Amino acid sequence: MAPITSSKPTSRRPRSKKRHSKVVIIGSGPAGHTAAIYLARANLNPVMFEGMLANGLAAGGQLTTTTEVENFPGFPQGIGGIELMDKFRDQSARFGTEIITETVSKVDLSARPFLYWREGEEDDSAAAETCDAVIMATGASAKRMHIPGEDIYWNSGISACAVCDGAVPIFRKKPLAVVGGGDSAAEEALYLTKFGSHVFVLVRRDQLRASKIMSKRLSSNPNVTIMWNTIALSAEGDGNLLQNLRIKNVKTGVESDLQVNGLFYAIGHTPATELVRRQLDCDADGYIITNPGTAETSVPGVFAAGDVQDKRYRQAITSAGSGCMAAMEAERFLAEEEDELKMEEASLATPVSTTGSDSSKSTELNGVNGVHDISLQDDSPEPLKA
Repeated sequence: MAPITSSKPTSRRPRSKKRHSKVVIIGSGPAGHTAAIYLARANLNPVMFEGMLANGLAAGGQLTTTTEVENFPGFPQGIGGIELMDKFRDQSARFGTEIITETVSKVDLSARPFLYWREGEEDDSAAAETCDAVIMATGASAKRMHIPGEDIYWNSGISACAVCDGAVPIFRKKPLAVVGGGDSAAEEALYLTKFGSHVFVLVRRDQLRASKIMSKRLSSNPNVTIMWNTIALSAEGDGNLLQNLRIKNVKTGVESDLQVNGLFYAIGHTPATELVRRQLDCDADGYIITNPGTAETSVPGVFAAGDVQDKRYRQAITSAGSGCMAAMEAERFLAEEEDELKMEEASLATPVSTTGSDSSKSTELNGVNGVHDISLQDDSPEPLKA
């Protein structure tokens, strides 16, 4: 992917009288809290808006919907998703992050400092608050099918992340099902063959959307059965764990039971980028585009971390790592900007001579918009005499 083009907002506006912050973090998952920890330890006094059921999720993001997390380093016995996010939050607060349980519902990134509004105040210009940098860590949510029984067996047999949950005991040596026909579905199904006794892949159409190489791997695996033209109608069980799927062949109309103990959705995710989609460069699926190897977006001073810019890995640990990147880049951005402002102030404070023929030269060399204070009067050679 080619580097994104960025244009630094050229106009500046006054700071909000209501509130101005150096850095505002929007989102409260592993990416947001890691960024907060790094920024707070750097004495940048970050402000985090953790959201009030933003995108339908509690503060803390998708991990709050996960019962057991076994692949986050430092917890050899595993840890509950909610408990893990509570620890993230406590650590952020310990170092001085101000955590606000409200949702940012509108931003204006066209000039500096950036403007943002809290939910319910979008139409009140006087309610706008300002900040020098923004970290977008709003995450993404897995698409669900909303079939009967889904809410009952979510995290009790139904999941949207095979890598996160596939190794837990309730799925080991049990028949499992994956819904989807793309590369993600193929990857998840193949991953699950390491743990389940057999994996059924439910594909709505009569062919896979996955790449040829992934399709070949999937179809040639003896522990995988691809069920073409098949959809899931409902999830059934004993009230505690999933035990059966009611399925239907969309071509024949025939319904049947598929006895499985796990159902994994691989039908995509929806990034929470509606807030900035018209102001930042995003890809066709709505994910924020960042410069490769960085958290930089198309607007300098705005950084993106976590699943809001990561459609491939979508893991708590990778989100935390990108949160660290965003924080360090935001810190550097603010330091460089502060240096620029000091140079501007020094330049404006330097008196400029208005006598003699060199005055125009000195004025010219004092730079564009008074930024550079450069004068060659002392270093230039003596003029040649006729």
